[in-house]
Amino acid sequence: MPAGPRPSDVPRLRSALKVYRVSAAITGTFLLLLVVMMVMRYGFGVDIELGGPFGFLALTPKDSITAINLSIVILTVHGWLYVLYLACDFIMWRLARYSFGRFLFIALGGVVPFLSYYFEFQVPPYIEARIRATTDAAPAAEEVSA
Repeated sequence: MPAGPRPSDVPRLRSALKVYRVSAAITGTFLLLLVVMMVMRYGFGVDIELGGPFGFLALTPKDSITAINLSIVILTVHGWLYVLYLACDFIMWRLARYSFGRFLFIALGGVVPFLSYYFEFQVPPYIEARIRATTDAAPAAEEVSA
C-alpha cells in the first residue's frame, strides 16, 4: 500500500476534498441530465430546445431546432465539469498518495450514473482516515528521531 499523505500536504488535501465533494455532486447531476438527454436524442429523435417557436422549453426534432439546443449545452457543461472532477481526483491522489487503481475507480464516478453520489460520501472518510494515520504517525516519528 502506498504511503499516506505528507503532514505538510494535509491542509491542501482537506481543501481538495471539499472541492471534490462539490464537483462530485454537480458532475453527477449533469451526468443524469446527460443520460436523459441521450435517451431523448437516440431513443425518440428529439433534442431539448430552449426559447424556440414551440415554447420556452420544448422537445424538438433534431433537424427543427432554431433556438438554443439545450442538449448540446448539457453535453458540453458535463464534459467540462468532468474535467474538474478528474482534476480534483488527481490532486487528491497526488496528495493522499493512494493507489492508481483507486484513482481510476474514483474517476469512473463521472461516467457511471449515480456512482459520483456514492463516492461523494465514501471518499471523504477514506481520505480522513489516511490523514489521521499520517498525523498520528508524525509525532511518533519525531519521538523516535529525538
